[in-house]
Formats: sequence, structure tokens, C-alpha cells
Amino acid sequence: MKGIGRRFFSVNHFLRSHIGASPLYTTPETKITLGMLTAPKVIRKGKRSLKLSQYVSIDGPKGSLRLEIPDFVDIVPEKTESESSSKYFVTVKNPSDVMQKSMWGTVRSHINNNITGVNEGHMSILKFVGTGYRASIEKTDNGGNFVNVKVGASIKQGLDVPDGIRVETPVPTLLIIEGCDKQQVSQFAAKIRKFHPPEPYKGKGIYVNDETVKLKNKKIK
Repeated sequence: MKGIGRRFFSVNHFLRSHIGASPLYTTPETKITLGMLTAPKVIRKGKRSLKLSQYVSIDGPKGSLRLEIPDFVDIVPEKTESESSSKYFVTVKNPSDVMQKSMWGTVRSHINNNITGVNEGHMSILKFVGTGYRASIEKTDNGGNFVNVKVGASIKQGLDVPDGIRVETPVPTLLIIEGCDKQQVSQFAAKIRKFHPPEPYKGKGIYVNDETVKLKNKKIK
């Protein structure tokens, strides 16, 4: 139609990463240290490569975590009037670069998870659903802990608890996993779940956190 102009839903100016540009807040007990790796690592990302040449170490009341980060990332502190918290910003050298923009929010999220981990910790709750399904914690010969899982198998099943992870069973059908490293906690919970993932017919299995499964009707021939 004449007289009606076209509308273009595009912009020419650069859009910042909303997650990457968000500030990080820490408590007075939290210490953030940025250092250089003695042996940088190079990771291939398609046709391009990502160089990890530095690390950020975060110390808090519950422990210490270290994260390797790319060479184009920087952590800038900002002065605040509050004595109960400190403020940091994660920046990249060239925000218009596709690689740097994609890693900006990712690195910021990992750092924020580590700050939460060393101050409050991360947790995964596993629920055992099924007749006789349960978990127990046993001591190993080397003084460590072993999670014994009983989910219908006739053989002994379970995993050794890695360093940095704490487990407890307030009731036999509930296993609580805690730790500073969110990725380590989630990975250990996923390994335990693999012994019997929730099945969709009777709902039996190991559920992680708020996981649910939609039950199906059995096929009748």
C-alpha cells in the first residue's frame, strides 16, 4: 500500500550482554584474586580458539574456588558506600567481538556461582521413590564416605564421595549433597541419578531437586 513505510526491527548500535554487565556483590569475608596461569591453555571453538591465560580465585567462609578465564576478561572493583558488601564488574576488551560477547555472560555467571558457593554453598536433594529404594552413607577403608544406593538391583551400587562434597541422609529415602562448587555438586547428583532415572510408568526412580515425570498408561495388547 502506498503511503505506508516499512518498519525494520533492527538497531545499529551495540547491545550489551545483560548478564555480563550485571554487577557482582561480595561480603567482607569474600576475597577475589586475579592471577596469571604459568601454563596457558588453548581451547578450540570451531574455527577459532579460546586462550585461558589467567585465573580468578575466590575465598570465603565455606572454602576456596579457582576458575580459569580467558585472556580478554577483566574484573574491575567499584567503590561502594556500604561496608557490608563490595561491588565488582566483569568486562571484556572488545564487546563487539562475537567470541568475547558470548563468553562475557558465561564467565560472569560462573564467577557469581563461585561467590555464592564459598559464602552459602550449593545443594542438590535426591529423592528415592519406590518400594525399598533408599540410600545410606558408609565409611570406606581410607576414611572417606561411600554412598550406597539400593534401587532394586541385586548387586551393591554406589559412588565414593569426592573431596569438596558433603552428603547426608536425614531419612533413608532422601540424600542431600552440598558443596562450594555448583558444577561438582550437580555432576555428582547426576551420577547418582543414573543408577535409576525416574521411569514414566510407575514413577519409580531417583529424582533430583524439583524434578517430576509425567506418568504414562501401560500398553495393553
